[in-house]
Parts: sequence; structure tokens; C-alpha cells
Amino acid sequence: MSENTPGIPDSPTQIGVDQWVERSDENIERRRGLAGRIGRLWEQLPPAGKLAFLTPAILVPFLPFVSEGNLFNYGLFILIYALLALGLNVVVGFAGLLDLGYVAFFGFGAYAYAFLSGTHANKGHTYSHHWDAQWSILAAVLICAVLGLFLGSSSRRLLGDYLAIVTLFFGQAFVVFTNAADPYGITNGSNGLANVDPLTFFGFTIDTTRGYYWFLLGCVVVVLIVLYCISESRTGRAWKASREDPLAAEMMGMPVNRLKIMAFSLGAAIAGLAGSVFAAAQTGAFPQNFSTQVLILIYAVVILGGTGSLTGMIVGAIAIIASNQVLDSTSPPNVARVLFYAALIATVYFTMRRSWIRLVTAFAATVVFGLVVHAAVDAFWSRGTAGQVTSGGFLTGLIRNWVLLPGNPGRLAVYGYLLMIVCIIAVVQLKGWWRLVVLVPTLYLTAFVWENLLVQQPAVTRYVLFGALLIAVMTIRPQGLFGTAKVEIA
Repeated sequence: MSENTPGIPDSPTQIGVDQWVERSDENIERRRGLAGRIGRLWEQLPPAGKLAFLTPAILVPFLPFVSEGNLFNYGLFILIYALLALGLNVVVGFAGLLDLGYVAFFGFGAYAYAFLSGTHANKGHTYSHHWDAQWSILAAVLICAVLGLFLGSSSRRLLGDYLAIVTLFFGQAFVVFTNAADPYGITNGSNGLANVDPLTFFGFTIDTTRGYYWFLLGCVVVVLIVLYCISESRTGRAWKASREDPLAAEMMGMPVNRLKIMAFSLGAAIAGLAGSVFAAAQTGAFPQNFSTQVLILIYAVVILGGTGSLTGMIVGAIAIIASNQVLDSTSPPNVARVLFYAALIATVYFTMRRSWIRLVTAFAATVVFGLVVHAAVDAFWSRGTAGQVTSGGFLTGLIRNWVLLPGNPGRLAVYGYLLMIVCIIAVVQLKGWWRLVVLVPTLYLTAFVWENLLVQQPAVTRYVLFGALLIAVMTIRPQGLFGTAKVEIA
């Protein structure tokens, strides 16, 4: 029929037509341009071609600006979190299970290696074991795999929030075990296990940061290859099917409960591998290394990279861990400032990139808005611009003449922080030119809060930045940078 049914208004959505299919032309249109061209080229690369992009990482330790400390703080931690994200991606991305106790496997792997390859004395007990690394790492991986098997078996009938509660209890049980419940001195309580042996394979010892970096890089490459092969196998396809609809997968003959247990066990084994190498690299295993903040970082890597994507785990680890290390408590405020404004500009770009007119208008209007507000406040309330810039560096003059710096911000900065949160929520909800209207004061308010409140607390600020970054990514790409968009029925 070419005519519409009487009484029913015209609608672009057809009954029984999938929304993603209906908007396929629009999705193809969005993939045009440089970004779309790069994305298509990347998708056309064979797996070996994608893996080849990790080859330059071998040369990182030889770069002149990469010191021993930078290689440890950035190179080693990025690779360790990449391993952890790959393991968690098996559980969350492949099997679709919410595991909030994943960091406990990381800790069990570290403590297992520390106990089997080190000397420890506590409460009258002396433990001295010096296993070679190949046996200690293998034991740590197997222990974590068995623990994952146990956790998966005991919670095989749980899904969603119920599974999250059980796994969270498992993670907290690990915290209690390592800190308090230590009657035989095995974990040495809150002091942890020190004097851990370096990695020694058949008489060959790795005792340099470069050696650990290359060993971890090799582990990441091996795990990537193994997970890719599993992902493309029958087991990988069954994981993804059970992730989308466990009931439908079970009706088609897939052993959903067994698949869940396998995912828990494999993810735990990879976390145990990362934990054992981590304990050897820092010559110890301590409870504070396996806190809830670590779990948040791992999930941030997985969410940013895109659940189910192996490439996304590497890119997410680089982005999240590098920025996390830059914003630690010892970083200069100016370094944190540059990263903050770069993230702010990137967020605006990805929010407005579909309309260059709105993008240019947003930046220009924000600059003009700041100059006008600064001039007005300086004329009517001089104390509102009497403050000093905190370690501004080359940005000192720009900040002083654009951002409001009260002599004693106090509660004013806190009120600005609360108002900024409200404005960010409004920006996310609005669309079109209304979003642009609210975005301009929001950007300026964000700069005000940063300069008067957050720049002096980089350790706290990094979590604010991570939250803002993840909100922006989830708004623009709910599936993450490299994740696959789910099909939704209109």
C-alpha cells in the first residue's frame, strides 16, 4: 500500500524493522571523512597486521626521553593493566558477566608468587622458598584458575546484580584475608610480603626494568593471540551468544553454566599471570596494591576500550594508565593542567564534531564569555580576580586574564563544583543549539573549578577526569572506542 492508514500519523520508524538497520544510511554517512576512512582501513587489516602495530613498543626502552623510572611507572603499569583488562574482558566482554571481585585474582597471583619465590619471617614462622619463575608463575596461574573455577561454579545460576554481589563479597574476603585473618603469618598482614625473588627462568634472571618490560610485552602478545583464537572458535562464539541471550543460547543446546565457569577461570588465570609478574617487578606483594581503586581503573580501561574488543584493551590501558600516572600525587600541577585542558578540548570536539559550525562557535563563544565575565567581575568586585595562579607555567598569563581567581575561593569554589555537575548533566540531556548554549558557561565553570579547587589535588582530580571522560565516551559511543554497537529493536 502506498497510502498511509487513516488516523495513524506518518512515522520514520517502521513496525518490525530494526532501528539499527533502518538507520544504516545515517551510520554509513557518519563514517565518512578521515576518521571513517581510518576506521575502515583498520577493520580491513588482518589480525597479524593489527598485531604488528605493537612492534614499535619493543623500541620504547631505547628512546632518549624514557628514563628507568618512566619506563617502570608508565611502561610496566600500562602492560600490567593491559593484561588485567584482557582477562576481565573475557568475563565481561565475551561472556557478559559482571565480576566485581576480579582484583582479588590479581592479588592471589601476586601473593602466590611472593610466597613461592621469596623469604619471609613473621610470628615465629620463617618461609623460605626460591622456586624458579616458570614454576612459581605456573602455580600462581593454576591457583587463580582454580579459584575462578570455584567462584564460577558457586555462582553459576546467578546473573546481573546478584552475581555482582557475590563476586564483590569474594573481593572483600580477599581484603580481609590479606589484612587481618592471618593466624600463621602467611600474608604478613598489612605489611605484606617483601624480599621477593626476581624472575629467574632456568638460571637466567630478569633484574632490570627493561627486562620486565619486554617480558610483559611478550605476555601481552601471547595472551592477545590466545584470546583471538578463542574468540574466533566455537567457545568464543558460544560466549557471545550466551552474553546476548542466555536463555536462547541454552535452548539452542549451548552449556551456558559451563561457559560461565570457563570464562571465570580463564579471566582469573590471566589476572594471576599479571599479579605474579607484578610481585616480581616490585619485589613484594602488599594489600594496598589490590584495592577498590585498582578495580575501578581496570573497569575504566575495559569501558573506554570497548567490551569485547582486544584492541580496545590496549588503547584503553595506554589512555587510562598514562593519565593516571601523570595525575599522581607527585606530579607538578602544570602537567596535570595541560592534560586537563587537553581532555576538555577533546571532549568538546567529539561532542560537536558532526557540526563544524557549532564546534567553532563553542570555542569562540567560550573565549568571549570568559573575557566578558572576567572584565565585569574585575570592574565590580576586584577581590574576585585578586587570586594567584597555581604553578601556571606558560599558561599563567592566559589563566590570570581569563579565569576568575578569587583571593579566597573557599565555599565559592565548592558551590561552583556543584553547579558544574548540574550543568554537565544538562549538557548531556540537551541537543542541538540548546546544548551549545549551556555548553559555553559549563566549559568556563569547569575551568573555574579546576583553577580554584582541583588543580591542588591531582590525586583526587584524576578520578574526576576519568568520570568525565567515561561519561563523554558513553554519551558519544556507548560501546566504547573499539566496541561493537548492539542492535536495538525499535
